[in-house]
Amino acid sequence: MKKIYCLSTCSTCNRILDEIAAEKKGFTLQDIKTEKITPAQLDEMKDKAGSYEALFSRRALKYKELGLRDKQLTEKDYRRLILEEYTFLKRPVAILGGKIFVGSEKKTVEALKSAVIGQREK
Repeated sequence: MKKIYCLSTCSTCNRILDEIAAEKKGFTLQDIKTEKITPAQLDEMKDKAGSYEALFSRRALKYKELGLRDKQLTEKDYRRLILEEYTFLKRPVAILGGKIFVGSEKKTVEALKSAVIGQREK
C-alpha cells in the first residue's frame, strides 16, 4: 500500500508531496478535508504508529481553542478528536508498505524519501 493522507491547502504537505513526487511514485492521495478519515483507516494508522497520540497534532488551532492543553487526554479521546476534526491529524501521514511516516519533521521527511528511493530500487 502506498497512501498519503494530507491536506491539499497545506503548504507544508504540498512541499513534501513535491519533494517525493508522490503522484509519480504511485501514491494514492487522500485530502482529509474533502474525504474524511474513516474509523478503519485511523485504526490502521494507529496499528502502524503505535498510538493515536502519535497521530495527534497539538499544533491545530482547535487544540488551543478547546483548551485541550489543560486536559488529560486518553487514547480514546485522541481517536475521537481526530475523527471529529480533520485538523487534529498530524500531517502528512504516509503509508508505504508496512511502514508509516507521520508529520513534517525533517527526520520524518528524510526517512520517507529514503523509503521511496528504496522502493524504487526494488
